[in-house]
Amino acid sequence: MPDQTHADLFELFKEISIIEQLSRVLLEARLPEGLIAPHFTVLNHMIRLGDGRAPIDLARSFQVPKTTMTHTLKGLERHKLVEMRPNPDDGRSKLVYLTDAGRSLRSEVITALGPDFEHFAAGFDMRKVSAILPVLTELRIFLDEDRNGSPPRSDRRSG
Repeated sequence: MPDQTHADLFELFKEISIIEQLSRVLLEARLPEGLIAPHFTVLNHMIRLGDGRAPIDLARSFQVPKTTMTHTLKGLERHKLVEMRPNPDDGRSKLVYLTDAGRSLRSEVITALGPDFEHFAAGFDMRKVSAILPVLTELRIFLDEDRNGSPPRSDRRSG
């Protein structure tokens, strides 16, 4: 791989990292006290992919240790945003379900971000956002599949 390719990829991931940090701070400013971005990302993940996930599966999805996910889920449970229910297929394990409060909180936070989104849209060319979004989605799909050891799909629609 040529040096310029390495340099470009490093710059790409550096920019993504900085954007992630800036957007996390913005998000956390809109979350209720006691909640942080990982709490919101679990809510968002479960809305996108559905309820009834085992904590270990969530830990794998987020690529964090099970203890980290357990801590995150306990915080969500404390705020009554998720509930743990016995796994009907295995009496020893539990599954995570969103509560109505969890679903509502996610919607409320997105609504609370509205003025921030309006400010962004007023100061940034939204045609560029529309143009880059498919590329970022394709990159996310590639990285997600690659971490799971799956061969990349030729179909790059959002999953």
